[in-house]
Amino acid sequence: VQLQASGGGLVQAGDSLRLSCVASGRTFGNYHMGWFRQAPGKEREFVAAAATSWSGFGTHYADSVKGRFTISRDYAKNTVYLQMNSLKPEDTAVYYCAADQGSWPLSVYGMDYWGKGTLVTVSS
Repeated sequence: VQLQASGGGLVQAGDSLRLSCVASGRTFGNYHMGWFRQAPGKEREFVAAAATSWSGFGTHYADSVKGRFTISRDYAKNTVYLQMNSLKPEDTAVYYCAADQGSWPLSVYGMDYWGKGTLVTVSS
């Protein structure tokens, strides 16, 4: 699976941003999709995940983004989105999308495929 993320940018605290990740090369519907992020000097961490529709696992969020971020999938466009609202300076990071065919919940250590990141910078 090839993953291409986009949508990052520079925003102010309280603003919103939507990230997109287009998947190609394999059957999108067979993969759980996740968003992860890595802030400067920190380890990569889980942000949000959306399971395959047939698995019944639904969505899963890190506590730090619950209520502010929403992950969604468009199967017709082979795309996963991350809607980010009420952004905070601590959300500043490179955001990565990733795909995994088996594991749930998703973990930064077990993903099958990674895309290149997109930088999100939130100014105070």
